[in-house]
Amino acid sequence: MNWGAVIVAAGRGTRFGRPKQLIEIAGRPMLAWSFKTFAAMPEIDAIVVVTESEWLDEVKEMTSATAPGRAVAVVTGGATRQESVLRGLRALPDSCDAVLVHDGARPLVQAADVRAGMRQVQPGRAAVLAAPVVDTIKVVDPGTMLVERTLERKQLWAAQTPQFAMREELLRAHDAATALSLEATDDVALLEAIGIDVVIVPASVENFKVTHPGDVARAQALLGASLP
Repeated sequence: MNWGAVIVAAGRGTRFGRPKQLIEIAGRPMLAWSFKTFAAMPEIDAIVVVTESEWLDEVKEMTSATAPGRAVAVVTGGATRQESVLRGLRALPDSCDAVLVHDGARPLVQAADVRAGMRQVQPGRAAVLAAPVVDTIKVVDPGTMLVERTLERKQLWAAQTPQFAMREELLRAHDAATALSLEATDDVALLEAIGIDVVIVPASVENFKVTHPGDVARAQALLGASLP
């Protein structure tokens, strides 16, 4: 299959004072780390980066500096993550049979994990990197803050990215969600809604999302240690 990659980096990064995908970690913008991983994979034919309109030029400069000669499309994101992913999907060339969608705030994604996810994809079957939940999860009434029930931890996995699918099926899932005004927090939820099987692929522990300022120091330590 011909693979395309969509990297979503359209958040405004209010906790960080600027878009967090562009803050520097171990000498590079955070977004550059995952982009570098995908750009080095010959299995990936096309890459699209989705970002805010005011950062288009800066992201284009980053992609050129990180992987000179690699063809990359940088497009403007939408009002929601779901809309941004759809814009990225539509920017991929028609030659892409399958697609992976990645969050630019996960800079430590491992190529081996990406390949493991890619191997699972076929028509009617998608995949997602995930980690088993280690905390006990309570369902809580938001009004009273009383615990309603406890979920069985053995069945719970925390979804990450990349998320992998046939491109036509993911486009169909997004179109169906738009028609039904369905909003989901990840892409495989949309695939589940149209009857696509989704398989869990265990992720490396390093594939965490940089969400809070403290996560930057963790990523800095890990990425800095990997440099020669």
